[in-house]
Amino acid sequence: MRIAARSMIALALALGLAACGKPADDKAADSAADTSGAAPAAATPSAAASTADAGGKPAAFAQCAACHAVEKGKHGIGPSLAGVYGTKSGEIAGYAFSDAMKSANLTWDDATLDKYLTAPMKVVPGTKMTFVGLSDAAKRKEVIEYLKTLK
Repeated sequence: MRIAARSMIALALALGLAACGKPADDKAADSAADTSGAAPAAATPSAAASTADAGGKPAAFAQCAACHAVEKGKHGIGPSLAGVYGTKSGEIAGYAFSDAMKSANLTWDDATLDKYLTAPMKVVPGTKMTFVGLSDAAKRKEVIEYLKTLK
């Protein structure tokens, strides 16, 4: 039983690192996230709505979902993102944050999330989040707007 549990943990970590550690190639992320075969949408407000799935998640959030759950109290490799908007860094209950994140003293608002999602490891050196960042400002905005809806 211990071997199976260790194997599951190793698999989860490998999948998380594979998803979060990729270069921020937004075109590659778009084509990977879009399995419908439809042409990419233009960067307009109406296009933002068309890139969301039935649950309202923007396509760019697929990278986040590899490590983060959106249900309150359900943590994956990363903490649950339910209710994260407006909180302080390192304060989501039940998740073991890095010392760097706990001491960063950030408030997750639009400006801070935008900066952090651009380059997490530069904003909080020592964070456990190995994601290199989301370079497309429109996609970051979509993700941030979605995070605001998570209660």
